[in-house]
Amino acid sequence: MQSLLPSQRRLGCSLLTVVALATGCTTMSDPVEPPPLIAVPSEASEPAPPELIPVRRYGRYTLVELAPTAAQRDLLLQTVDVSMPEDARASVADGLRHVLKRSGYQLCQFDSATTELYALPLPLAHLHLGPMTLRDALLTLAGSAWELQIDDVARQICFVRFNLSDIKSEPASGMPTSEPALTFPVSVTGVRA
Repeated sequence: MQSLLPSQRRLGCSLLTVVALATGCTTMSDPVEPPPLIAVPSEASEPAPPELIPVRRYGRYTLVELAPTAAQRDLLLQTVDVSMPEDARASVADGLRHVLKRSGYQLCQFDSATTELYALPLPLAHLHLGPMTLRDALLTLAGSAWELQIDDVARQICFVRFNLSDIKSEPASGMPTSEPALTFPVSVTGVRA
C-alpha cells in the first residue's frame, strides 16, 4: 500500500468528520401513513373539461382572446364618461337620451308616471357623469325614487316609480332629520333666456 501524505490524511479525516456530523444530526422516525381514502360515489365526481378560449397572435408578444368582454355581452356594464351639453333648459329626459346615445338602448315611450321624471330639470351635478357603468349613470340621473327596468328584446330602458312603502323614511344622505339642511344659492353665469 502506498502511504498517504499528511495533507491527504487530513482531507480524508475532515471528510469523514463532515459525513459523521451530517448523519449524526438527523434523526430517523417511523413514516406516518396517511389514512386510507374512502371513495364516495358521486354524480359530479368527474371534473368539467377546461373551457378553451381561442387566441390569436398580434405582434411578437401579444396574444388576444377571441371572446367578447363582459361589457359586450351585457351592454349595461359598458363604461361611460359623459359630459352633457351646457344647456340651461336641459331636462332629465335630455340627460337620459344623451347618456343612451350610441349605447344600443333607447328610452321607453313616455307615460303619465315617467312624464313627471322626464320633465324635471337636469341638476348641475349631472352635467358630467363618469367614468361609471351605463347602469349606474342611468340610476344616477333618475334618482332613488325610480327603479330601472330593461327590455332586452326591444333594447329599451324604462323607469318605474318605487312604492312609497318601499322607500325608507330616513333621508338618503344619512343626515338626522332633527338638523336642518344647509342650502346655498347657485348662480349660473352666461345663460341665455
